[in-house]
Amino acid sequence: MLRVLTVDDEVPALEELAYLLRRDSRIEHVSTASGGVAALQVMVQMIGAGERLDGVFLDIRMPGLDGLDLARLIAGFPNPPRLVFVTAHEDCAVRAFELEAVDYLLKPVRPDRLAEAVRRLECAAATTGEPDPDDVIPVELGGRTRFVAQQAVRFAKAKGDYVRLHTVDGNYLVRMSLAALERRWAGAGFIRVHRSTLVSTRHVSEMNFDGGRVTLRVGAETLPVSRRHTRRVREQLVRQTQDRPPPPGSPR
Repeated sequence: MLRVLTVDDEVPALEELAYLLRRDSRIEHVSTASGGVAALQVMVQMIGAGERLDGVFLDIRMPGLDGLDLARLIAGFPNPPRLVFVTAHEDCAVRAFELEAVDYLLKPVRPDRLAEAVRRLECAAATTGEPDPDDVIPVELGGRTRFVAQQAVRFAKAKGDYVRLHTVDGNYLVRMSLAALERRWAGAGFIRVHRSTLVSTRHVSEMNFDGGRVTLRVGAETLPVSRRHTRRVREQLVRQTQDRPPPPGSPR
């Protein structure tokens, strides 16, 4: 599911677009910003919190920082979201697609055209930034360099400006933020379960509920899930179980 940001200095248009997007079952979350500067602030906050952003629905003619200038700034972000321009003006389409926009919608936005834009955004998000299953993280160990494979990592915990990678045969400290690691391995089965913890769902053996407290069993470790992340963690674990192919010889 997609997480998107809508940007428009006209509040009625902003609210209408956000309303239509929230009705789409392919959209997980919609954030809003009433201008280019406000949009940058929202994006910086999301990146700092390690939150994923798949797309930006962006007006063009806005006071201060307009949509095209904002799009150029967004292109400089690590793993930038895809862009969908939403405007009352037809004369900026060429420049918009030069910025690799996924779609270009004219106001007033028709629900069927918006649905098509979401489809294009979904396809673009699925085909860009796919994680490499053979990705490794180099770790310096007393003059030696060890390469820790993504698939070997059970979970990662933030430790100041570092992240400690926990594997079956040990743990390794690397200079990297947890948010950066989350973006690097987005789509590879890693999910944020706590402000300081990223877990590989393939290594989760149990999810336990004790009153209002939720924990995951990962190897010999019991890891707490924050209230903020509980719903998403539960949904992803359930979806992963449903998508897993049946064992050979089992009835279909």
